Amino acid sequence: MSLRAVFDRNPERRYIMFGGKGGLGKTTFSAATAYWLASQGHRVLVFSVDPQASLSDIFQRDIFGKGPVKIMENLWAQEIDADNRIRAYQEEIRQKILTMYGFDSIPEEIEQYIQAASAEPAMEESAIFDAVVDIVVAGDYDFYIYDLVPLGHALYYLSMAKVYDEWINKITHLREEMREHEEMVSRLKRQKVTEEDQILGELQYIRGRISASSRILTDREKTAFFFVVVPEKMILIDTLKAAGLFAEFDVPISGYVVNRVVPRALLQEKIPAYLRNRIQMQDGYLEEIRQTFGDMVLGYVPELDTDVTGLPAIEHLAHIMYADGRGAG
Repeated sequence: MSLRAVFDRNPERRYIMFGGKGGLGKTTFSAATAYWLASQGHRVLVFSVDPQASLSDIFQRDIFGKGPVKIMENLWAQEIDADNRIRAYQEEIRQKILTMYGFDSIPEEIEQYIQAASAEPAMEESAIFDAVVDIVVAGDYDFYIYDLVPLGHALYYLSMAKVYDEWINKITHLREEMREHEEMVSRLKRQKVTEEDQILGELQYIRGRISASSRILTDREKTAFFFVVVPEKMILIDTLKAAGLFAEFDVPISGYVVNRVVPRALLQEKIPAYLRNRIQMQDGYLEEIRQTFGDMVLGYVPELDTDVTGLPAIEHLAHIMYADGRGAG
């Protein structure tokens, strides 16, 4: 099996994720995969959910916070601006309070609460998650390529659907219990019930969006998750741990791609001792990778002599990853 074979044999897989430790090549692999799919005539969106996103650097375009930006025919890229999303949250909450309770302006104590809640550490992840829901539910593209945050944050991101769903279930149940105890004996009471219905409707709307996104992320027919690894001991240990945790969230792991493999052909040339030692060290870890992941290893990408920036470099990497199906391996 190879990366190309995974796509050829599973044409219904439309949601593609590359994950792994930070700095291993997730973003470049995401960009190259998006380029390859777009070159075949598919409408593709590659988007980053990493606050330290580098799609702008790779495509050499200013795309941060600008929504989907067209890179070339059939290919769009997007970097989500979490801060802007949080500001939109705040304004949406203010408008709903004004509409629901008939205030002329937001009371100071409520405004302070809105500001304090928006400063919570988890708010950024929540804002990003909600933006991803918007992107995925819209269904405007043939393929969606996720450039995920590093593993630790990715686990939090992937758990958001379950966390939100459980919370909304509890709140909805409480709301329904409150309504059961209300007596509709006057117009005032009827107005109160209308307000409660509006709140319940909002909760059901949120749950529907989250459920739609959650189903996609855990759908083995539509979703493929690839771990990016390099032949180093600690990376292998961390990847094994992460794979187990991802399995707990029912994320379908489709395979592993090995990056930054120093070509063994260099051993036939006159090279510095440190480079020879590095190749020999990688040989040991590459064998460990093969024994550990077996047929789940889908490709090997060599250590490149230049950074992957600009469309020519992205095209070159796409050719390595997909043209012959096995990369450098």
